[in-house]
Amino acid sequence: LPAAERYDLMPKIDHWVIDTSLEVLANSPLFLQSVGYCSINLSGQSLADEDFQDSVIHQLMSCELPLNKICFEITETAAIRNLSMALKFISVLKGLGCHFALDDFGSGLSSFAYLKNLPVDYLKIDGIFVKDIDNDPIDYSMVKSINDIGHVMGMKTIAEYVENDKIKKMLTVIGVDYGQGYGISKPQPLDEVIAQFDNVVSSKKSQKDD
Repeated sequence: LPAAERYDLMPKIDHWVIDTSLEVLANSPLFLQSVGYCSINLSGQSLADEDFQDSVIHQLMSCELPLNKICFEITETAAIRNLSMALKFISVLKGLGCHFALDDFGSGLSSFAYLKNLPVDYLKIDGIFVKDIDNDPIDYSMVKSINDIGHVMGMKTIAEYVENDKIKKMLTVIGVDYGQGYGISKPQPLDEVIAQFDNVVSSKKSQKDD
């Protein structure tokens, strides 16, 4: 990714990811119906590229998928660096039904000051605070504060770097809505996830028929 950013290739990569994701979802109706939403990460370069934004908006407007099944993730630093363009992009895509998540929240120096200007649906708490909350009371307090602020603003919260059951239990006590990390599940290719889902559905259907 650093090499792709250096040579301004991230918009092309993000286009490929969006195209592939939409194609996979269109060809997986059972999975699409059952999944809450599919998250797609966008790079800071793409967020600052007006041609990229216009292309994605046009693509989604002509898309036949239910767009409430799509959630775009943008990092806090990228959103702040391109605030006016980010606000425009978020506003248009949310108007089409898409969701937005603010990734790595807490990593910026002015996080809370900018948060009230970004109308996102999900707030992802930076893993740098989450991974040591079982040992560091300051990290615990940071996670709790971010979670409380997010909820006051009507956002759902997601903790990154949930690596074990102890951290997971502490996040549950704090009231964090969702988590991601090896303590929950390891990353898998999307086609493998869908294949596993289809196998479960087929198995349940077979048992029902029996």
